[in-house]
Amino acid sequence: MWDFIQDEIFGMKWLNRLIGSLLNACGLDTSGKLGGSLQFFIYDMIKIMVLLGVLIFVITFIQSYFPPERTKKILGRFHGIGANCIAALLGTITPFCSCSSIPLFMGFTSAGLPLGVTFSFLISSPMVDLGSLVLLMSIFGWKVAVVYVVVGLVIAVTGGTLIEKLHLENQVEEFIRNGRSIDTPQNELSKCDRMRYAWEKVAETAKKVLPYIIAGVGIGAIIHNWIPEEWIVTVLGTGNPFGVIIAAICGIPMYADIFGCIPIAEALVAKGAKLGVVLAFMMGVITLSLPSMIMLKKAIKPKLLCIFIAICTVGIILVGYFFNLIQNYII
Repeated sequence: MWDFIQDEIFGMKWLNRLIGSLLNACGLDTSGKLGGSLQFFIYDMIKIMVLLGVLIFVITFIQSYFPPERTKKILGRFHGIGANCIAALLGTITPFCSCSSIPLFMGFTSAGLPLGVTFSFLISSPMVDLGSLVLLMSIFGWKVAVVYVVVGLVIAVTGGTLIEKLHLENQVEEFIRNGRSIDTPQNELSKCDRMRYAWEKVAETAKKVLPYIIAGVGIGAIIHNWIPEEWIVTVLGTGNPFGVIIAAICGIPMYADIFGCIPIAEALVAKGAKLGVVLAFMMGVITLSLPSMIMLKKAIKPKLLCIFIAICTVGIILVGYFFNLIQNYII
């Protein structure tokens, strides 16, 4: 029963078979490079956009009950590592890329929340969300998805706690530290209002991420059908002990979100790349993208920015090697 749910509902394998049959009926050989690439592209585009729409709608509807003011109050009730854990968990229900998470991070910091707590949120929001759980489950299975979420939360909590212990509040730009958000009363929304808001968020998010999804699926289709398997195995497979480090560093200058990275990850694993290497690349892209670091530099000083990047990079590399070790047990 679980295999059916994973393959046919989350993975939408029926859709892949249907597209393959339609392309074969049109005279395209899906076992060849061109037909196989086209099948991969159409299938992944439809699957990701459907999952994206459903996930964003559900998450945004739930999130409408937790406006920023209420979230700040919730976080303000906790202290120490408990506050970091709650902040990291709250980050999982925010369907944001790293750039979208930074304004919330700035708002929480301006509201006077502990710096470590806000960084736990900033790390977990792009790295671990419900979207990543469902998408990873649809491709790699529930074991990989659950372990990924758990280790992502561990990085977020550990990173935030470490930053808190270093007492780096003076490394936050003055306009952030001195700014104070004024809580405004939130009007109660009806369910219709919340659903309308959720649909608007689906449309807004789809327009924003569509170019990255197209690029990611296109790259995945090329990797899946055109790049020789031995190339992937040599660089990112078992033969290269530095594959995780290379993947994490290569992912940092790029910009995408989980929806754009998944097709690339799927194609790389299918070609023989180690799971930990692929996940390290994916985490580097979505957590430490160059555009988000440029935005973050406006809010914090270089010392804190470097510490944040170092903590995330080390955590990502450790997670990559960890997944390489347990790959045979969870796939």
